[in-house]
Amino acid sequence: MNLSPFFKGIIDADEKAVVICDTAHTIIYMNPAAVKQYAKRGGAALVGKSVLDCHSERSRDIIKANVAKMKADKSINKIFEFHKSRDGCNDDVYCAAIRDENGELIGYYEKFEDKNLYKNGEI
Repeated sequence: MNLSPFFKGIIDADEKAVVICDTAHTIIYMNPAAVKQYAKRGGAALVGKSVLDCHSERSRDIIKANVAKMKADKSINKIFEFHKSRDGCNDDVYCAAIRDENGELIGYYEKFEDKNLYKNGEI
């Protein structure tokens, strides 16, 4: 994947996993946090494979439905999927759209938002 150095720098600096997929659900990029988080499942070797193969049937259905919603409606750019509160995590997980300059959906990524950062209204 040819990411500009600026965008790659932003994605790679994120401490949370970022797995970027195209609309065919192929993993096209994983930041270092994602490679580490998913090391037991293959890490960087997952690039080029379907993200759907990494999920349960229920999760695959959710991912497909969310991508379809974002594709059908250009105003939908982030959809809540679930709250992860295991393995020391306290994250809300979203499916986030990646759009081209015309607003067409060209991909998506799973976005983790750490709820521990916002305790007591402070960051």
